[in-house]
Amino acid sequence: MTRVMLLTEKQTRVGGLEVIDDWRGDQSGRLWLDIEGSPEEDVNQMLLSFGCDPLAICDAFRDRHPPKVEEFERQTFILFRGISSLEEDLQLAPQQLAFFIGDNYLITFHRGTSVSINHFWELMTNDTDQSPELGQLTLQILHYACGRYLQSILGFEDQLGVLEDILLSDSAEEAMKSMVSYRSRLRVLKRIFSYHLRLAESIMNSSASHLAADDDENQHHRRDLYDRCERLYSLCGMYYEICGDLLEGHISLSSHRLNNTMKILTIITAIFVPLSFLAGIYGMNFEHMPELGFHYSYFILLGVMASAVTGMLILFRKLRWL
Repeated sequence: MTRVMLLTEKQTRVGGLEVIDDWRGDQSGRLWLDIEGSPEEDVNQMLLSFGCDPLAICDAFRDRHPPKVEEFERQTFILFRGISSLEEDLQLAPQQLAFFIGDNYLITFHRGTSVSINHFWELMTNDTDQSPELGQLTLQILHYACGRYLQSILGFEDQLGVLEDILLSDSAEEAMKSMVSYRSRLRVLKRIFSYHLRLAESIMNSSASHLAADDDENQHHRRDLYDRCERLYSLCGMYYEICGDLLEGHISLSSHRLNNTMKILTIITAIFVPLSFLAGIYGMNFEHMPELGFHYSYFILLGVMASAVTGMLILFRKLRWL
């Protein structure tokens, strides 16, 4: 699907490819060309007709490519990793967004429906007063897309608190599995946001005229975009470390409980070893054992056993093993 929006001082016109022909006639307005679909030859030819760099087009057509910004003489190319969907369990379905920003035109290319682009398309269609510069519009779209990431990431904080309570309880096996999967997904998000942070830093320090680098208001949007990307990266890093700390804490608590169990078993074994030794000696069937003929041997042996147990219990108490 290809749709075109022509922004002039008098009106906002929305239509198809015929709008491009009218715009090429005098180029008195600003053109926004939005292309949704698979990379085909006619799309490639259309982008080439606007002077888009062939290598930039190749990057835009790839299924997966790290986000980046490149400046050319006639335009600035931005590749962004947007969201098709990001579930509560941090399952991410990414969507690549490509922006070609010229002096008086903006071309956006994406596979499938883009919530961020549709939001601003409808906003500018319904409200003719909303007609920012194309470079500023690009920054607003990126800022809105990062906001969708941020909303999902902040929503994960409550779920993380619930998992923390479960991990401190006795039934934590399922929570452990969830935490391991969350940590893996957070690692992926952290890598994506590291690209976004470098992208936002490049945009903020860019001197490209297509992004209105000398505009103070636009500089404010650049800074907002950088701050949001930096917050996303730091939040993902923090949640990733929290998940790791919770897992390590749970393993430490489990090891501590296991050590306590093993200590009790060791104490029981230590108590019964001398008793078993004495019982083993006097359980041997030798004919000449002098103690067997003594009338009180049984009671003396029981007393020795009781004394050994009592002595070891006192010793373990002093050593604070009990």
